[in-house]
Amino acid sequence: QVQLLESGGGLVQPGGSLTLSCATSGFTFSWGAMSWYRQAPGKARELVATINEGGTGETFADSVKGRFTISRDNAKKKVYLQMNSLNPEDTAVYFCHAAIFPDDWGQGTQVTVSS
Repeated sequence: QVQLLESGGGLVQPGGSLTLSCATSGFTFSWGAMSWYRQAPGKARELVATINEGGTGETFADSVKGRFTISRDNAKKKVYLQMNSLNPEDTAVYFCHAAIFPDDWGQGTQVTVSS
């Protein structure tokens, strides 16, 4: 059974930073790419960042380039999202996602950027 458990969200002021973590189980983590998505109220879920299975290649949405970093630890079966220079438009529920199990999602972690 695939499990994705996101954590690390919270309330942060504009310009602040947060690091999200996603602990996984139930599949061979190192076999596929991992991504972070986010969904703001009233909006569709959008892809934020992806990292390949070896951790050697990353892609980012234009809206977060230069501010967010994605990384993974295959030994710990975890993926991370370091978010810097946060702004109110980054407010959303953030989800991690395994490419090899496209229909499986966790509960997400809420990120709120507000003064």
